[in-house]
Amino acid sequence: MSFGTLHDIWRATAEVIAVVPDSVYSVVLLGIALIAALLAQRIIRSVSRRALSVRHPNIYVLIERLRGPIRLALILFAVSLTLPALPVNADIKLAVAKILQLALIVLAGWMTVTCINILADMYLRQFDIEAADNLLARKHVTQVRVLKGTLHTVIILATIAAALMTFDSVRQYGVGLFASAGIAGIVVGLAARPVLSNLLAGVQLAVTQPIRIDDVVVVENEWGRIEDITPTYVVIRIWDLRRLIVPLSYFIEKPFENWTRKSSNVLGTVYLYTDYSVPVERVREKLAEIVKQSELWDGAVANVQVTDSKERTVEVRALVSARDSGAAWNLRCQVREQLINFLQQEYPAALPRQRVEIETSRAAAGKEPIGGGPPAAVREAEMPRAPLGQRGR
Repeated sequence: MSFGTLHDIWRATAEVIAVVPDSVYSVVLLGIALIAALLAQRIIRSVSRRALSVRHPNIYVLIERLRGPIRLALILFAVSLTLPALPVNADIKLAVAKILQLALIVLAGWMTVTCINILADMYLRQFDIEAADNLLARKHVTQVRVLKGTLHTVIILATIAAALMTFDSVRQYGVGLFASAGIAGIVVGLAARPVLSNLLAGVQLAVTQPIRIDDVVVVENEWGRIEDITPTYVVIRIWDLRRLIVPLSYFIEKPFENWTRKSSNVLGTVYLYTDYSVPVERVREKLAEIVKQSELWDGAVANVQVTDSKERTVEVRALVSARDSGAAWNLRCQVREQLINFLQQEYPAALPRQRVEIETSRAAAGKEPIGGGPPAAVREAEMPRAPLGQRGR
């Protein structure tokens, strides 16, 4: 193809463009810029897959996780290059530039949040929360999740504030509000207090860690496990699969029980109320036999003690240990059932009984001579009774 032919094609194209309306021409240019940005993003993904997926998998995963922000960045770059060539007036260009500025702020916030998520995931890969001894894993998972959620909230609020401050009217209103520092400021401060207190409680919780992910806790008389910790509240999965939602500040301000604070091993108690004739040593031997045959016992503690005595019964406590609270509950039920069955079959007299002393002779009450006749109740039963109509005559 000669130079003259190219010149003719260019001149014909220029003549066609000259008769095309400016609005259509602008849309076509923006469409071309958009297509070019999407093609560039596909090329980047393809090249990174071939060059990095095997040799540098971490860098490849990073690029894959950032594909959304990268796509938006390429689109903004292409549109910003195209904007000066658009045949539109200055007001439209100014409006498009304002949109690009807002999109750039959103892009910065989006990319920051994504990078935080990537770093958190890469850090948590070295911990297995599903392991049997997962105390260290739960500690780090809790810290990372709480801090990540708090950073997300701060970044989102900062992004929204930066986007709003690009508008002159909003900026002037904000300056006037801070300058007045009157009732409106007090109201806003009071309204934001719960949010800020929960955010600060989240930071304190991540550092001090009174609770962790998968901890066994008793809150508001409900037993359950910590299922999730967000920047503002905690989700507790109760034993019957209900969910208890508790504000973060609750765990800083109020007492609660944590059964897995240092370790998951717990002690379980079984109380039996028996007669005074119960053979405690045999019960102790039976408990040792029960726990040795159970897979739930961790081999640490198995003991029987008489912990209380009342007028009619004695309180016998069986103390056993297990690797976690779930196993302890099942072990307690197993020990209770088998000890009751043991007493029923071998020592039924050791079950609780109520003793009643009955006086069977009038001599005991001083109403009958010693050695005289049968008991009063027996004599009354044996005496013939008059007909019903003759009684009382």
